[in-house]
Amino acid sequence: MPKNKPEMPAEDVINIVRLLNQHGIEVIIDGGWGVDACLGEQTRLHEDLDVAVEHKDVGEIRALLKARGYKDVPRGDTWECNFVLGDDEGRLVDIHSCTFDEKGNNIFGVKYPFDSLQGKGIINGHPVRCVPANWLVDFHTGYELDENDYHDVRLLCDKFGIEIPAEYDRFRSAGQRGETQNL
Repeated sequence: MPKNKPEMPAEDVINIVRLLNQHGIEVIIDGGWGVDACLGEQTRLHEDLDVAVEHKDVGEIRALLKARGYKDVPRGDTWECNFVLGDDEGRLVDIHSCTFDEKGNNIFGVKYPFDSLQGKGIINGHPVRCVPANWLVDFHTGYELDENDYHDVRLLCDKFGIEIPAEYDRFRSAGQRGETQNL
């Protein structure tokens, strides 16, 4: 892997989505790119592309990306339904897979609620499927939060009229004291 900080540019995101779509694989954008898809514009740099996919497609996704130079990037939380593939250019794709039954119940994999995978957005002028704003805000809670999380949540809440979760109070307080950076 390269020594510089990884980055996943918008053009590469669209290329990956198109590649997988051309092979009949539905891709739902999550994470930071999911936020920017909901917002309709890129608001910051992203280290990776987080995607939700059906678990049945994992083998084909691995093969398609391997053919383009991607390989497994070891992490402590890797398992069959959550893993990262990276290439020598520093592009990272964080794969989250799950399986739903005919009633929309998540029966295997990453515990996405069915409704959390039903959004639509825009990346670099291209329509994409993404996690809806309300779910992205919800998914940005319950762990060690950082400035990027606050940046993303603040923008989503402002645009979609969602209340900023209380977990972000320390960022708002710091901002009022002039301690946070504009990203």
